[in-house]
Amino acid sequence: MNLSLNTLETKLDYQFKNAALLEQALTHRSHSAKHNERLEFLGDSVLNCSVATLLYERFSRIDEGDLSRLRANLVKQASLAEIAQRLDLSRYLRLGEGELKSGGFRRPSILADTVEAIFGAIFIDSNFETAGKVIARLYQPVMETVDPKTLGKDAKTLLQEYLQGRKLALPIYTVVATHGAAHSQEFEVECSIPKLEVQVVGTGGSRRAAEQEGAKRALEAALAINAVPPKRAPRARKTAQLSLPVAVVQAAGMAPADTSPDSSASGVSPVASPSKS
Repeated sequence: MNLSLNTLETKLDYQFKNAALLEQALTHRSHSAKHNERLEFLGDSVLNCSVATLLYERFSRIDEGDLSRLRANLVKQASLAEIAQRLDLSRYLRLGEGELKSGGFRRPSILADTVEAIFGAIFIDSNFETAGKVIARLYQPVMETVDPKTLGKDAKTLLQEYLQGRKLALPIYTVVATHGAAHSQEFEVECSIPKLEVQVVGTGGSRRAAEQEGAKRALEAALAINAVPPKRAPRARKTAQLSLPVAVVQAAGMAPADTSPDSSASGVSPVASPSKS
């Protein structure tokens, strides 16, 4: 086994007994007939069961429906592609010439499929328990940030829902810089919300990862703005307003007539009539 695959094993914290399994897991169908698709099929099942176990043990009060939604978010293509970025997996891929020229080593679908194939290869090379431990280690940073209240929604989705709930325009994502070699690039993406005057930059090993980081920071900034109570305008002093009949009487210098029920019931007129001579 060459040095690069030894380095990958170190990142996985697992050493293969059968080196050919790891090589096959890294082989795309465009490269040779002995590719990784069957290992990917197996690894997909190992991954789903392992992540389900992690969620079941971590969140004891969440029902089956919410657990399923959390798991779906954790095992989706984008999440696996981010794990591949952490492993710098694009350096080890075995691709056909056409796929290589078209940038297949950066394609999220290929990266995600390869991660699943590696899980399948570890399962065959050892057992389910060992494969589960590797998956748990790789998912630990992700599991630490899982919030059951969001039901597995990513930062971009949460930011979009927050803005739509306040009838504000959606955020604008702009790639402002890229760094590093083609196989290990780092992206800087600006996320801006003009109406709230929010403008932040997120970084990541892929454009999507950088957008997610930018969305997370933008949401935090938007929530901080919303948390500051607006300044209240000073209250205007209330002045007593007189009803029109009373105001007219007072302006004429006369005492208002007593129109209470008692005076009408007694039969006494409020103004004495002149006597007849």
